[in-house]
Amino acid sequence: MDDHDHDQQHDPILHHSCTVHRYSAAVNRLHILLHFTAILCLFYYRFTNLLSGNVPMIPWSLITLAELVLTFIWLTIQSFRWLPVTRSVSLENSPAGGDAMLPGVDVFVCTADPKKEPTLGVMNTVISALALDYPADKMAVYLSDDGGSKITFYATKEASKFAKYWIPFCTKYGIKTRNPEAYFSPLLAKHETLLHTHNQFKADEAQIKSKYEIYKSNVEKYGEKDENNDVAVERPPCVEIIHENKIEEEGSKMPLLVYVSRERRASYPHRFKAGALNTLLRVSGIMSNGPYILVLDCDMYCNDPTSAKQAMCFNFDPNISTSLAYVQFPQMFYNVTDNDIYEGGGRSAYMSMWQGMDGLRGPTLSGTGYYLKRIALFTTPDQQDKHLLEPEKNFGNSRMLIDSLKAKNDKDVAVRKEEYSSDSILEEAKRLASCDYELNTNWGKEIGYLYESLLESTFTGYILHCKGWISVYLYPKRPCFLGCSNIDMKDSMTQLMKWCSGLIDVGLSRFSPLIYGFSRMSILQSMCYAYFTFFPLFSVAMTLYGTVPQLCLLTGTPLYPKVSNPWFAVFSIVFLSSLCNHLYDVLSTGETLRTLWNEQRFWMIQSVSGNLFGCIDMLMKRIGAKKASFRISNKAMDKEKLEKYEKGKYDFEGADIYMVPMTIMVILNIICFFGGIIRLVLENNMEDMFGQLFLSLYVLFLSYPIIEGLISSKSKTN
Repeated sequence: MDDHDHDQQHDPILHHSCTVHRYSAAVNRLHILLHFTAILCLFYYRFTNLLSGNVPMIPWSLITLAELVLTFIWLTIQSFRWLPVTRSVSLENSPAGGDAMLPGVDVFVCTADPKKEPTLGVMNTVISALALDYPADKMAVYLSDDGGSKITFYATKEASKFAKYWIPFCTKYGIKTRNPEAYFSPLLAKHETLLHTHNQFKADEAQIKSKYEIYKSNVEKYGEKDENNDVAVERPPCVEIIHENKIEEEGSKMPLLVYVSRERRASYPHRFKAGALNTLLRVSGIMSNGPYILVLDCDMYCNDPTSAKQAMCFNFDPNISTSLAYVQFPQMFYNVTDNDIYEGGGRSAYMSMWQGMDGLRGPTLSGTGYYLKRIALFTTPDQQDKHLLEPEKNFGNSRMLIDSLKAKNDKDVAVRKEEYSSDSILEEAKRLASCDYELNTNWGKEIGYLYESLLESTFTGYILHCKGWISVYLYPKRPCFLGCSNIDMKDSMTQLMKWCSGLIDVGLSRFSPLIYGFSRMSILQSMCYAYFTFFPLFSVAMTLYGTVPQLCLLTGTPLYPKVSNPWFAVFSIVFLSSLCNHLYDVLSTGETLRTLWNEQRFWMIQSVSGNLFGCIDMLMKRIGAKKASFRISNKAMDKEKLEKYEKGKYDFEGADIYMVPMTIMVILNIICFFGGIIRLVLENNMEDMFGQLFLSLYVLFLSYPIIEGLISSKSKTN
């Protein structure tokens, strides 16, 4: 469903265009007006009855609280619908001077545990980054190994050896899929091999495939020893240049590749991924110091080699480049099917919400797949030299690092690497990766990725927008990055709990978008961030909506108007309006009714499980009953789980604790539904209780996967 009434702004010199979807915006705003009017009528009915004292106070107050929470979250969501835009780029018109005018790019890849993040998958991400279509002398790749494991270090060296052959092969034949595992998979990239049928290509492909198999075999054999996969909890810093930026024997050139394992001591705060990224900022600052940074999760490989040049299309636009902090690409996943039962593809976020934020002042950072201007992490767009006024207070006492920062901010000053020997640079890099370097500095407070939240990227993106920076969102036809999504309930809920705990903690802190954000950005943009930080409160609303009306159905206590009462139409309009809006959103992104069904039922499940546990986790941390911890998502593929996912069946293995509240709610709804029907038949009171009967049936309808799981586990027990 495409918009036909839209404005398009395009200037071929700027290499990018922006389309404002006026038709969608008009439809969205009309729906907001009508739906909000119905909500006001609903609350008029609720409060007039509550104030009259003629209704049961406790259940009516609880259900009104649930409706207030849902309304608050609904209001924040409308900011995404206000002004949706889409962007496109053109690489046909290269900048004057060609590749020589392109700025440097440093790629950061982060990994932490080879047992949960398969080493070969991490290395394929590294190899795909090394093979980006970008001048090799203007690019560097840094791998942060927060596990300090032997297998990761060994595999990095092996990957570098293989990349020396892989990159020329990709360049020679214009291969787009530059992850070798994906390329050699017949399911993912067989169409590329069909483009080349001549004998020379087939011979070269066979040769490179043989080298890849040898490389894989070497890594797998090294990883057979358990001690090579162990995570080193206590370790000194390690910085190794795996490959220097130089011309190979074959005449090709490969980017700089650096392995970094920062120091880890129990007596010092770890800072998780934010700490790893800040370490890479410092280490890269004295080695390559690229003005732009590409951040990738270890499983998010580069699927389009032109992504860097696509991002630079926006940075060459003088109208926005001075205030542009980053270009965000969508997170796409190669293992997500059309029947996405876990909503792992993020359709709502990456096809609706991010486009809505782009129409305001840009999307937030998504944690991976973004090109970030380095200086944006240090200062504001209107005072780009402010961070250099007190360099040691901000960045620490590394003269080498401070000189590199000054060189990038003063074009008359150039830091020449000849002034420092390779050994001195490596020694300084290790010092920058030590535990105590950040002490008495502004790293993590005002400089770099911020430590206020475990969700370092989202929070840092939020603060960047508060400082006045803008961002853009690019959703190209060919995904620039592809990753591995969760395909079981345990990993999905673990990840969701981590997100909810971190986000609601920000929402209730001094950085709350309702206070801190409102004073520093537009109301609509603040509302976007308010949704991110407060959507975990769905757990409160859905827990109440999934229990209170059902218990009242069992006791014969009406919470909604009679069917014959005109006020019943108000509740019906609110429900149908929400459902129709969701349907419109799904169809407008090219999806089907099956997507609607999957999203509705998973929303119910996650609200009473992952969201709820996220809120509990945040409360436990606040009262000191639990320490902050970083939960690594399991990226290892399980064949049995994959088969179950592809069949559209939920996998609850290992997710028992998460499913307890949902299971209790389902059992309660079953009891109340059938008990309520018996009561209604005996008392002939269907008209008074129809709303609650329908609500209980709807909850059971959405909870069918849980019921199916209960029956399945019961049959296995017997």
